[in-house]
Amino acid sequence: MNVDMQGWMALHSAMQGEPPKKAFTKAILSRVWGFARPYKRALTSFLLFSVVAAVLSVATPLLAGQVVDEIVNEGGSRSTVVRLALLIALVALLDAIVGVVGRWQSAKIGEGLIYDLRRAVFGHVQRMPVAFFTRTRTGALVSRLDNDVIGAQRAFTWTLSGFVTNLITLLITLVVMLGLSPLITLLALIMLPMFIIPARRMGTKLADLQREASDHNAAMSTQMTERFSAPGATLVKLFGRPTDEIDAFGARASRVRDIGVKTAMAQWVFLTALGLVSSLALALVYGLGGWLALSGSLEAGTVVTMSLLLARLYAPLTALASARVDAMSALVSFERVFEVLDVVPLIKEKPDATVVPDGPVALEFNDVRFGYPSADKVSLASLEEVLTLDTRGGEEVLKGVSFRVEPGQLVALVGSSGGGKSTIAALAPRLYDVDSGSVTLSGVDVRDLTFDSVRQTLGMVTQDGHLFHDTVGENIRFARPGATDEELWDALRKARLYDLVQSLPDKLDTVVGERGYRLSGGERQRLTIARLLLAGPRVVILDEATAHLDSASEAAVQEALVHALSGRTSLVIAHRLSTIREADVILVIESGRIVERGSHEELLAVGGRYAELYNTQFAQGTEPAGAVA
Repeated sequence: MNVDMQGWMALHSAMQGEPPKKAFTKAILSRVWGFARPYKRALTSFLLFSVVAAVLSVATPLLAGQVVDEIVNEGGSRSTVVRLALLIALVALLDAIVGVVGRWQSAKIGEGLIYDLRRAVFGHVQRMPVAFFTRTRTGALVSRLDNDVIGAQRAFTWTLSGFVTNLITLLITLVVMLGLSPLITLLALIMLPMFIIPARRMGTKLADLQREASDHNAAMSTQMTERFSAPGATLVKLFGRPTDEIDAFGARASRVRDIGVKTAMAQWVFLTALGLVSSLALALVYGLGGWLALSGSLEAGTVVTMSLLLARLYAPLTALASARVDAMSALVSFERVFEVLDVVPLIKEKPDATVVPDGPVALEFNDVRFGYPSADKVSLASLEEVLTLDTRGGEEVLKGVSFRVEPGQLVALVGSSGGGKSTIAALAPRLYDVDSGSVTLSGVDVRDLTFDSVRQTLGMVTQDGHLFHDTVGENIRFARPGATDEELWDALRKARLYDLVQSLPDKLDTVVGERGYRLSGGERQRLTIARLLLAGPRVVILDEATAHLDSASEAAVQEALVHALSGRTSLVIAHRLSTIREADVILVIESGRIVERGSHEELLAVGGRYAELYNTQFAQGTEPAGAVA
């Protein structure tokens, strides 16, 4: 191992910083072993190859010393020199083979652990309630799947193997060097602080610089993610802030540049100083060893062996000096992964959950009371990037709501913003669970139903019409992955999008862009309706599906909704009251309660809250035409 490699190893260990203060319990180590257990045989094989590699690393210097002795001795044999040279070549070949096999084992274990951890975290996060995602920073969560998972994997492929290899190498090297020359060995060890202390000090400095650079890089990443999205770029342009954004980004980028220069110079100075220390140690070996060889108390080959073993002494000692820091840092990554896995989902499927009965479905709310959960029940402070979680929450949003939507019936919810309409819509598909009362489908509490059964029975279209950065076909097929192209075209035809998609360059294979921003608002909404039609649910919920559309787009969406609602049990939330005049029943929701119910004409005749809302919207006599039903 050359001096530069020793230097980088020293810096890597030193830059880990101080080990975490928190003590790790047996429970954490047991969970770590739970992930490692499937790779028990591979780990054992990997460690054995590491031991063999350590032994082979010491064999070459010993053989080289014997070659020198054969050369300088008067009775040296040419055949012996050739035999030793062939043996050195064989050791090198074995070392290469062992290195390749060990690396293969290491990669197999490491990539397997990354796969297992990522799948476990991703699967667990997918089961979290919507409340978890409304509070968690996406970047912080993605970091757990990337940086922390890789850090946890390093515990096996770097820290564990490095500890075993370095320990074996150090012990064998020390034994051999002490056997050859105790004096030179002890003097070489005395110079070790000149190797370690600069590494620790320089490592601390570089760690501080790297942390600052990481913070700036994270800030730039966040800025790019937000400003490069269609809504973010639009906002920047609308308020005329491109120059300010460029300046802010440039300030961070310039600091990262300056840190890069300082880091490069610090590393170069350290490696130069390290080369000087190594050269001094090597000079000690050659000077003292040569003097002893000339005095007849030491063989010339022994001097060569000691000089070659010197490099194999410093690197393991330096690495082992920071082994605890490396191990604890790796375990911190495991702890951060487990922290996410330990967040208990508030919404769970019962082991004996049933399915929605066949046939038409009635949706019913029975004295439902609900308050949104506080942050400490659904989130983590580290994922929200706050010191303490907000404990506020639990105030009742719904206060004894009861109503029934008969099979095939259309019930509309209207009222002031914040009254609880969208909360009612979110409880039906079990995005949240009620605090008391019940929500039933065909008389069965949704909490007693399987998740799949609820999703197959009930479909929902929200006001934002979210689409993935994928093709038109895949966005629709998300509702039913096995659907054929003919079924997709049929859904598009009913959603009044057939002609548009036919006109696109790649038709169903046309990419819609992030969140569907390559389409207009009405087109995005009709695409989500096509997705709903493909799913074919028996119950449909529309949460202000036309709230942000112009009159032309709204008319097109209304036409698409005719197919979506036809013959289905429907619950519609509408901001524009003109769209729900033909509803079978209209419920007026205010402050979490149903304050009025009846048909459009009945509620107007009463002259209550509904009439007030209706007259406010159409005081100018410009009521738009069209309705959901």
